[in-house]
Amino acid sequence: MTRSPAEITRGQAVAVVGAGLVGSGWAIVFARGGLPVKVFDAQAGVATSALRLIEEQLGVMHSAGLIDDPGSVLRNITVAATLDEAVDGAAYVQESVFERTDIKRNAMEELDRVCGSQTIIGSSSSGIPASQFASGLAIAPRVLIVHPVNPPYLVPVVELVPSPETAPEAIEFARELMESLGQSVVHVRKEIEGFVLNRLQGVLLREAWALVEDGVATCEDVDKTLRDGLGWRWSFMGPFETIDLNAPGGIRDYALRLGPLYHSIARSRDQTRAWSPELMDEVERQRREFLPLERLGERRAWRDRVLMNMAANRKKERT
Repeated sequence: MTRSPAEITRGQAVAVVGAGLVGSGWAIVFARGGLPVKVFDAQAGVATSALRLIEEQLGVMHSAGLIDDPGSVLRNITVAATLDEAVDGAAYVQESVFERTDIKRNAMEELDRVCGSQTIIGSSSSGIPASQFASGLAIAPRVLIVHPVNPPYLVPVVELVPSPETAPEAIEFARELMESLGQSVVHVRKEIEGFVLNRLQGVLLREAWALVEDGVATCEDVDKTLRDGLGWRWSFMGPFETIDLNAPGGIRDYALRLGPLYHSIARSRDQTRAWSPELMDEVERQRREFLPLERLGERRAWRDRVLMNMAANRKKERT
C-alpha cells in the first residue's frame, strides 16, 4: 500500500530554502500533498512575494481542475523569518538557492549548522553534483540532488542523484516522498555533470544551435520540428519506446537499420563547438521576431496554462 506524504514525514513539516521560481514551485508540490511547508529566503521580502505568486498559481490550477480547494493548499504554506525557524523540526529540506557552487556550499554549511540529525536534504541543482558543495560536511550522508523540471507542480519528473557520500536510507526516503507526492522519479545511479535530463536536452540543443549556425534551418523551423513532430510522441513516450515501435522488428531492427545513419551524423559534428556571441545574436534576433522581450512573461503564463491542461487530461486518464 502506498504511504501518504504525512506518513513518510511522520507529521513533520518540510522546509523550502530559496523562494525563487523553483522553490515556489516546490512549495506548491508539498502543500498540495497536504504537508505543512515553511518557506525561507535569505533575501528580504522574496519569500513573501513568492507567497503571493503561489496564491495566483493556485487559483489558475483550480480553474484548470488540478486542485479542489486553493485556500486549503495555501494554508499549508507559511513564511519563516529565519533559516533556523524554517528547518526546526523539518523532516525534509528542499534547497533551491541560486545555481552556483559557492552559493550552494554556503547554504549547505548553514544547513549543516541548523538541521536536525535525521533531516534529509534535497538540492534542486540542475547540473552541479552534490559532492561539489556538500562533501565533508556532517550532513553529507543525508544530502542528494532532487532535481525537478520547472514548474514541478505541473511537470512531474524528478531526478534523484546521490553523491558517493549519500546514504542509501536518504535516497529511499526521497524516493518514497516524491512518489507519494505524485512525482515521477528517475534514480540516477551515479554522479555525472548535468544528470540525465540536461544531458539529453544538451545534445538536442547543441544540434539545434548548429543547424541555425550552419544556415540549415531557422529557429522557428527547428522549433516546428520538435513542437509539431518529435514532441507529439515524446510527450507521452521516451526515445527508446519510440524507436522500439518504429521498426517492424522492434528496437534491435531499428538499430540495425538506422544505427549507421545516427553514427554518421554524430561524426559529422564537432562536439566541442561553443555557441559564439555572433550565433547568440542571430538566435536572439530570430526569436524576438516571434516574441518581443516584453511579452516573455505573457508567454510563460501561456506555457503554464497549456501544461495545466495536459496535466488535467493525464489526471483524467488515470482515474
